[in-house]
Amino acid sequence: MLTSTSTPRTGLITVISDTICPWCFVGKRRLDTALSVLKREGLEFEVEWRPFQLNPDMPDEGSDRRIYRAAKFGTAKSDSLDAQMVEIGARSGIAFRYDLIERTPNTLASHVMIADARRAGGLMLQNAAVEALFTAYFVEGRDVGHPHVLCDIALQVGFDFGASVSAELWELTQQEDNEARQSGVSGVPTFLLDGHYLFSGAQPAEEMVRTLRSAFEKTADTEQAAWSGSQQ
Repeated sequence: MLTSTSTPRTGLITVISDTICPWCFVGKRRLDTALSVLKREGLEFEVEWRPFQLNPDMPDEGSDRRIYRAAKFGTAKSDSLDAQMVEIGARSGIAFRYDLIERTPNTLASHVMIADARRAGGLMLQNAAVEALFTAYFVEGRDVGHPHVLCDIALQVGFDFGASVSAELWELTQQEDNEARQSGVSGVPTFLLDGHYLFSGAQPAEEMVRTLRSAFEKTADTEQAAWSGSQQ
């Protein structure tokens, strides 16, 4: 652990997620808690968000959620999974409102919005956009595949998202989604530190703290060994 007078050590956490993944929302809240703990130890992180579509073949207009989920899981199991997430979410301060969600959207446009937030205001604005998207979908029941909804959310967090978004950004977002799939990512959230795989799933905040702390210690040992070797 660093002392209060030590220079903070920093790293970049990459979170690969989907905007309609409830475990990704829970994972974000748990990560926020873990980073607060680590910051008090002198370990600070930036967080970036990368796209992954759980339903890459979803029609652009999305699908009726109850029909889609019943076909995928069966009605009873779908309702059971939703009830489970309501209980889990409450422990992270999330009031999941599945009763308000009418559609399962295509999420590509929401991922483009997240990428555009980074372009407009860096990683802090991107993080705010991710939180706002999760809240809009899971708490407010809004259709985050709809262009007008995405524009409203963007304005809410402080930037303009609309027709001016370049075709290149759409292509880049689709490419990053494809690259995640090709690299072996099959579930989200998936977490990386400085480009190296850490873990998948919404681990408890305490486990995230231990994993991130351990990763930093290993990095420090490697850097120290390399430095010592260069002096010989």
